Amino acid sequence: MLKPLGHTIHSHQRHQDWDNSIPPVLTIAPGDEVRFETVDAWGGEVTRESTAAEVPGMSLEIGNPTTGPVYVDGAEPGDALKITLLGFEGCGWGWTCVCTGFGILPDAFPGPELMHWQYDDRWATSRAGRVPVKMFPGTIGTALAAPGRHSVVPPYRTGGNLDVRDLGEGSVLYLPVEVKGALFSLGDTHAAQGDGEVCGAAIETAIAVQTRVELVKDARLGTPRFTTPGPVCRHLDEKGYEVTTGIGPSLMENARAAVLRMCELMSDRHGLPPADVYMLASCCADLRISVYAGDADRVVSCYFPRLVLE
Repeated sequence: MLKPLGHTIHSHQRHQDWDNSIPPVLTIAPGDEVRFETVDAWGGEVTRESTAAEVPGMSLEIGNPTTGPVYVDGAEPGDALKITLLGFEGCGWGWTCVCTGFGILPDAFPGPELMHWQYDDRWATSRAGRVPVKMFPGTIGTALAAPGRHSVVPPYRTGGNLDVRDLGEGSVLYLPVEVKGALFSLGDTHAAQGDGEVCGAAIETAIAVQTRVELVKDARLGTPRFTTPGPVCRHLDEKGYEVTTGIGPSLMENARAAVLRMCELMSDRHGLPPADVYMLASCCADLRISVYAGDADRVVSCYFPRLVLE
C-alpha cells in the first residue's frame, strides 16, 4: 500500500474537459508530493456486475475524467513540470471493452464486448487469460492556453490522453506549461496496456497515483518527453512473442492487418473467440513500426507475448 505523503486529491475532485478556467482544487509549491485518487475511464459507470449489453449506453462524453487540476506556484508559460511517478495503488478490479465504431478494427469487431479483470501487483486475470500488471495513468497533462473546453479524449502538446504504457513507476515526465500555475491533472488509469491499445481500451481501473511535482523554468518544451528507470518490456519478455505483420504503403492499414492476423492466429491456436483475443491484445500486445524507408512499402508488426496464453 502506498504511504500517502504530502497532499491528497480525492476522486470526486475531477473534471471532464481541459479548460483553463476550471478553478484548481489544490495549490502546491514545486517539489511537493501529491497523491491523485482516480476513477476509471468511464467514471465508475462500469461495475463488477456490468454486462456487454450495457456498453452501447455509455458515451465517450463521460470518458477519461481527470483528477485535479493542481496549481503549481511559480509556473509560467514556457516552463515545464517535471512529474516523477513514485508509485501506484490499484483497486484490484478492472475492465476492457469493445465499443461500436471504436478501436483499430471497428468493422471486424463492431461490439459490444466487455471483459472483467481481477488483479494484484503482478498479474491481471480474465476469462481469456492473464497479463502482467504494469500500472500507469493514461491521461496526464496541463491546461492548454487556448480558451474554452477541450475534450479529454485526444492527446495535446501539453499532454492529455497520451496512453503511454511506459509512464510507470519511477518514470519522469516533462510537460509543457502554457498557463499560469500549469493546472496539472491526471486520470484514465490502467493496470496494463499494449502499445497501441488496439481495441480502444486497456485494463481500465481506479488507481491512486503518488507523484512528485517539480518545476523547470524556461524549458521551452514543444511536446511532452519522459525518461524511464530501466527496461520497459521485461514484464512481457519471459517466453518470447508471436509476431504478425502488415505490409504495404499505409502504416494504418498495415497496423490493422497485423492486428487482425494476430486475432485470427491466436483464436485458431487457443480456441478463444476472436473478440477476446482482440481485447487481450489491447492489454498486452505491442504495435511496432518495423520498416519505414523512403517510398518503399512499410512494415508494421504486432508482438503478442506468449506468456499470456501459455
